[in-house]
Amino acid sequence: MKRTLLFSLLCIIISFHSFGQGKLEKAEKGLNKSSNYYSSSSRSRSSSSSSYEDNSLWGGLAMVFIEMGLYATYYGLIESPTEKEHLASNAFITKYPYHSSNRGNYAYNWDGDTNLSRVTLTNRFIAENNELYGNHINADFRFLKRVSIEADYLQLWENNTFFGDNSLATFTFLAKYHRVRTEKFNAYWGMGATYIAGDVEELGFTYAIGAEYFFAKPLSIELNYNQSLINTRSSDKFNALLNYHINQFKFNGGYEYLRIGGIGFSTFSIGLGIFI
Repeated sequence: MKRTLLFSLLCIIISFHSFGQGKLEKAEKGLNKSSNYYSSSSRSRSSSSSSYEDNSLWGGLAMVFIEMGLYATYYGLIESPTEKEHLASNAFITKYPYHSSNRGNYAYNWDGDTNLSRVTLTNRFIAENNELYGNHINADFRFLKRVSIEADYLQLWENNTFFGDNSLATFTFLAKYHRVRTEKFNAYWGMGATYIAGDVEELGFTYAIGAEYFFAKPLSIELNYNQSLINTRSSDKFNALLNYHINQFKFNGGYEYLRIGGIGFSTFSIGLGIFI
């Protein structure tokens, strides 16, 4: 009887230790260099390096084809000769969507709706449940018709009754190229860097894609995705938002999914933005 009781207590202690972590704490550990995943990835990379050295000739040929492919995709990433003939090639930035017409972020003609540059500031509250929530602050500066610079700050908090409180902050900086610029639809791609604070304190490469469709005044649908590579793991952000535009303001709500260090967070989002 005593042995059975001791064995049961031991199982309870082990189980409590295994599950005695909040999601944010697990996410931070997933991004740390000391994680087992990092070690196994390092071994895998070492093995891959040896294989590459043994097949240097094939590797060299592969790099040639990759470079040719990158050159061939220039028209896809920047602009094709055919597109230069379209009005969208020289589209202007609007002061704000639906300023005095049904146009979104871009207009084909320079008039009272357009401007040389524009700043968009947004703040969104996100929450997964009563214990895990956060705040998302974003600033986007558009200029030179096709280019913008974006700074994004995401702060997450988790209040866990049994395992204490945790927080995690990420800072993202992007240089974006707006590849598609029509009066109803626009899309971009971008590259930059992300810094994750807290116990991680690491800087990583980031890439992003996104689009917005102005389907009916005063509404638009917005999609954004970016992935940051931190210590061989990734930090992913995706949001799908419905925007309601009123003069130079926009109210939005929707869904935001985060995946940090292998841990997923499904949240709802609600916020307010202003065009300056």
